[in-house]
Amino acid sequence: MSAETVSRTERIAQLNDLCRRGVYPNGRHQMTRTLRATLEEPGAVPGLLATSRLMKAIREYEFTGDDGPERDFGAFDFDGHRVCFKIDYYEPSMVYGSEDPSDPSVTVRVMTIMLTSDY
Repeated sequence: MSAETVSRTERIAQLNDLCRRGVYPNGRHQMTRTLRATLEEPGAVPGLLATSRLMKAIREYEFTGDDGPERDFGAFDFDGHRVCFKIDYYEPSMVYGSEDPSDPSVTVRVMTIMLTSDY
């Protein structure tokens, strides 16, 4: 692997970290209906608190070598459920994939949070 490839991969990973933390300007977070229903099962207020704790867990997620070098996927246990997140890269109209995920000016990042059974 060339130094250029490594630095491009690391740049993508850094941008994914920003998206995961909610500070990437062209980032969006979405949650599957199944996960949302699971979190809201005891009621709206407990569901909102669970969602807040889940987002904190994603922001603080510790990646392993198995997660991949771009830090675009993670899976962990949360309140008795196996949860995962995946970051995908789109061009600005969000119709097609981004041609260069290392360039934030041409990339919208979408982090989907779901139960692993949704994946």
